[in-house]
Formats: sequence, structure tokens, C-alpha cells
Amino acid sequence: MLDHLKANNRAWAARMVSTDAGFFKRLASQQAPEYLWIGCADSRVPANEIVDLDPGELFVHRNVANLAPPQDANYLSVLQFAVDVIKVKHIMVVGHYGCGGVSAAVDGQRRGLVDHWLHPIREVAHEHRHELEAIEETRARFDRLCELNVIRQVRNVGSDVFVQDAWARGQSISVHGWVYSLADGLVKDLNVTVSRLEEVERLS
Repeated sequence: MLDHLKANNRAWAARMVSTDAGFFKRLASQQAPEYLWIGCADSRVPANEIVDLDPGELFVHRNVANLAPPQDANYLSVLQFAVDVIKVKHIMVVGHYGCGGVSAAVDGQRRGLVDHWLHPIREVAHEHRHELEAIEETRARFDRLCELNVIRQVRNVGSDVFVQDAWARGQSISVHGWVYSLADGLVKDLNVTVSRLEEVERLS
């Protein structure tokens, strides 16, 4: 079963060793990435590859529609570990244009449990309904909702007690909001970076 994936794995490991003989020995000794990536589970958005980082250089949390909900224990566990144990310096919330989760949140169809998960996006859409309704082209409207969702999740991360406590004790952490384009492979910085509580409070 899945022999092709196992073969791919062996070939990949061999390539890594041929390039850098000590790669896996170093990787096994410690994990000390400076970055936490909170992204979408979409298979077209591979975190390490997009920013060209090796294993061990990027701590990653992914879920449907790149949410950072304050009631989700999975996300909170990753965040606390990244901030308190690994002591990352940068947290990137990375959405992507054409996100199926974002469109599913507002297309009116019922899908079951995921509808509950996506409810925060419906709240964002409602809060910004006048801006979104003014965008005539459907794809452009969804693209803007993808951006607004990222901005909201940046605010969620920056509002969390783990991040705020880290700031209070002088730990350097910046939270960034990016959107990835499937069309050209480039990330767009939404320029909503926050590095202290006062900046979080200014985010809409």
C-alpha cells in the first residue's frame, strides 16, 4: 500500500543526504525555528516550499481556511508551544486566494460540521458586508474576503494571552498577515504586522 509514496520518501532522504551529509543528524538534535506559519490545509499551499525553508526552519499549523479561533485547543496548543517553548520571533497568518473554505463559509450551502468551523468567516463577511457588496466581480469579492479573514486572524493571534504575556515580558514577536496567490506562487504582505498590544487594538 502506498509504495510509491514510500519510494518517494527514500529518494527524498537520499537527495538530502547527498547534498548535506549531516542534515538529519542536526535535525534530530533540536528544533529551533524562528517562524510559526498558520495556514490553510489546502494541498496547493505547501508552507515550507512557498518560503523555501528546509525542515526544522518553520513550525507549521494548518487548518481549513487558516483560522486562529480563541476556542480551538489544537491551535492554542501550537501557539503556546511556539511562543513559550520554541520562542519563535515571527508568526505568519497565511491565507490564499481561491480558498475553498472561505467561499464555503458564505455560499449558503450546508456541509455539516465544517459549517460550524467556518462561522468566524461569516462574521467577518457580515461585519464588512458594505465593502464586500460594493465589489461587483464575484472572484474579486471572495479575494477581498480572504484578505479580511487573514486580518481578523492576525488580530486573534495578537489578542491571545500567550502572545500578550510574551510581549509583556519583553519577548520579541511579530504577527504578520499574508495572502498567497495560487496563480503565480507569490505572497502578498497585507501590511498588518503587529508587534505590541497597541497595534493589535488598531486593527479593524
